[in-house]
Amino acid sequence: MNRSPHAPPPRASKEPTLSRSRSRDPVHSLDRLNAATAEEAEEALLACCGSRRWARLIAGHRPYPDLDALLAAGDEASYDLTTADLDEALADESMVGHPLPAADSLGTLAAHTALRAAHAEYERQFGHAFVICLDGLGPDAMLDRLLTGIRTRLGNEREVERTNTAEELRRIARGRLARLARGREVCRESCGSGPPDRPYVPL
Repeated sequence: MNRSPHAPPPRASKEPTLSRSRSRDPVHSLDRLNAATAEEAEEALLACCGSRRWARLIAGHRPYPDLDALLAAGDEASYDLTTADLDEALADESMVGHPLPAADSLGTLAAHTALRAAHAEYERQFGHAFVICLDGLGPDAMLDRLLTGIRTRLGNEREVERTNTAEELRRIARGRLARLARGREVCRESCGSGPPDRPYVPL
């Protein structure tokens, strides 16, 4: 449609807001987090950890001068998680995930089958999804680390495993915060853990 010559010029688009799935400019994303409204900041931070109090704590300490300061705040908030906060974050992790490498060999297929069985037993024993930080690992190494980790941790007492789980969530959140601050998309569908019939792992 042609615009009338007397019509006002189109309004400039707003500065893109932070979201849980939007790609961000790597140069300005930390500045954008600092300048966002509390609601926008908390929504973006929930992509890093599903505890709303965790997100509020980090949003409330803005502005951050650099990535190190943001990561330090993330660690502090993670160490401060209550039992209810941890339950909330774990419930969020169980809703999203990233598929493991395709079972294109008998060995990989057997590993997937073993993982499903171990994950089902883990959830039965501890009441939440298994999470482990796999930052920096390739697909094959991820599968090996995941199988070794879940088998080892199945032997833990409940309180010990809660401590391990909280530490793994802290490490996962730290990696996601770094991606957020560097302008890389923090996509929960590729960063979570999932139910035993879908062998998903956090990145």
